[in-house]
Amino acid sequence: MAVQLSGLWLPNSQLLGNFLQCPRTKPKLSSTTLSATASLSSPPPTIQIVGGKTPSWYENGNGNPNSTLDGSQIESDWVDLDADLYYWTKALRPVQWYPGHIAKTEKELKEQLKLMDVVIEIRDARIPMSTSHPQMDSWLGNKKRILVLNREDMISTADRNAWATYFARQGKKVVFSNGQLGMGTMKLGRLAKVLAADVNVKRRTKGLLSRPVRAGIVGYPNVGKSSLINRLLKRRMCPAAPRPGVTRVLKWVRFGSDLELLDSPGIIPMRISDQTAAIKLAICDDIGERSYDVADVAAILVQILTRIPSVGIKALQSRYKIDVDGQCGKIFVQKLAIHLFNGDIHQAAFRILSDFRKGKFGWIALEQPPI
Repeated sequence: MAVQLSGLWLPNSQLLGNFLQCPRTKPKLSSTTLSATASLSSPPPTIQIVGGKTPSWYENGNGNPNSTLDGSQIESDWVDLDADLYYWTKALRPVQWYPGHIAKTEKELKEQLKLMDVVIEIRDARIPMSTSHPQMDSWLGNKKRILVLNREDMISTADRNAWATYFARQGKKVVFSNGQLGMGTMKLGRLAKVLAADVNVKRRTKGLLSRPVRAGIVGYPNVGKSSLINRLLKRRMCPAAPRPGVTRVLKWVRFGSDLELLDSPGIIPMRISDQTAAIKLAICDDIGERSYDVADVAAILVQILTRIPSVGIKALQSRYKIDVDGQCGKIFVQKLAIHLFNGDIHQAAFRILSDFRKGKFGWIALEQPPI
């Protein structure tokens, strides 16, 4: 039988008392028990988790049920963490966000793709897989593409190198950028012109005049598309703000005499079936805030951070001056609300998310390249 606490579910009622007390040690549950209770407390999963250990609220990553839940002692096993994240999100209200302008944009964008010589796909460097549109490959077909991982300043050098190696092995051209400071923008412009150089070669052989290379910039909301264009043009040509949904119409802008750029609103699937990806979008502010419960997302972020060695429990204790009891995200948010915000859960949750987005816990990627 399952029980619920502040929007998050626990496998059975026996664990409720343990969860409230946030013990330093955890009960050991078999994978059979967890599978059975998960199937009773939630609908059939929409995605399949392959590999890793069966997750629970109390797994600390090292398989020892009696070890202390100290972030410095936890190995970052991303397979296990993703599996845990799947179970944590399973009983929450689904994160879905599809404003009316996106449907219109998607239709118009498919038409504009026919005019593009090269497509520049922007992703969030903290979550490159979660900001990959599942239909992008089918839309683009064999069209030349440049992959840009924006916000490279928000991840570590090790994470950057890992993703560079991963995409290089796939034969994908990758540019790391920082749309706020303009890093990587000139390289992006040059690469777009090089990839599309054969367009004018073919035109000249047909006796036609050369024309500017047309590059379309696409990606999820708030991944930095407009900021990147503004930095490339060295002037504010496209509206940009640190929130999803600012750009609402397609807009062509000229860069010099030989490159045209299409700025487009963020496009996102009508229905996000992978809720682990949806939670990451919420954590990184790449989806509208109305689509999720801020307290639930902050609680899950706390549980993620306690599992990452470069952050861990000690970093949370040091920043907020309160004890972190195990890995209980909801309890931590409630404590912070009492400690700093007169019991306001929403303000406490927003502070945690804001601190992460501003790099107060260090620059951390929430995804690692698939093995």
